[in-house]
Amino acid sequence: MSAGSEKIAVLLLAHGTPERVEQVPEFLLKVTGGRPLPPNVVEEIKHRYSLIGRSPLTQYTMKQAEALALEVKLPVYVGMRNWKPLISDTVREMSADGVQRAIAICLAPHDSRTSVGLYRKTVLDEAPPFPVEFIDNWHDHPLLARAFAEKLRAGWERACREMGARVPVIFTAHSVPQRTIAEGDPYEEQARETAALVAMQVPRLTVDDWTFAFQSQGMSGGAWLGPTVEETILQLKAKGHGGVFIQPIGFLCDHVEVLYDVDIMFREFAEKNGMRLWRAESLNESPALVAALADVARSRLGAVEPAKAVARIKVQ
Repeated sequence: MSAGSEKIAVLLLAHGTPERVEQVPEFLLKVTGGRPLPPNVVEEIKHRYSLIGRSPLTQYTMKQAEALALEVKLPVYVGMRNWKPLISDTVREMSADGVQRAIAICLAPHDSRTSVGLYRKTVLDEAPPFPVEFIDNWHDHPLLARAFAEKLRAGWERACREMGARVPVIFTAHSVPQRTIAEGDPYEEQARETAALVAMQVPRLTVDDWTFAFQSQGMSGGAWLGPTVEETILQLKAKGHGGVFIQPIGFLCDHVEVLYDVDIMFREFAEKNGMRLWRAESLNESPALVAALADVARSRLGAVEPAKAVARIKVQ
């Protein structure tokens, strides 16, 4: 069958999130592959979800899929590793729909065996009856950097006006176990590269205005990648700064790591230490983000005759 008549689809892969606090224990078992976490850890995560009400990750991922489908004029499916719609259900749906080839894009632009690697394994474990081409990373895509820079520029300039001084920027990404980096995982290098690319697109931001930290370190087991955001805030305070501006560049929409870790935990930490804290808006439905996803997908499509645009976003 020629490329023009082949049914090609895009598969967006994301972490997933429970809809209600009561679902957190079941969700965490999926995250850990069935390994129970200590009860105090489970209760702490339930508490965090209760404070933010609910995570909008699924909602925004579905909206991103809808926008992407309109942009690339191909079916776009969503599969979550740890919650509905589960990747396994989505792969079966794609098969039933007659998909013959898929371009898989992880909504985690930095390659790590703890994220992209697990998504890839979950898809392949389903033995899809069609070839799946994985985008391992797209951390350095110019449109991704532009999307983050748009949010940074607006928020940082406002923070500087309110502070009456230049506010240092802390770019953040989710931490990973240190052993993964020691074993050759490219995640740290890619995360820092994204931050540098974003900073370059904000002309007023100099190399002295920003730094990098890792957030959301795990609660159990081994050493995790740092420096932490808390350590970095204290270092900036010691240099005489009265506030910080945080931009998470490892997340593409609001989720518990942003709505709790940044908006609640880091803000309370900063205030306790006499510092103000601002945050860049998350990308969420950013047109520049959708354009980046579309360009990533098109780079693997070749000469493809577009089908009718439709986002397959049915939640099981």
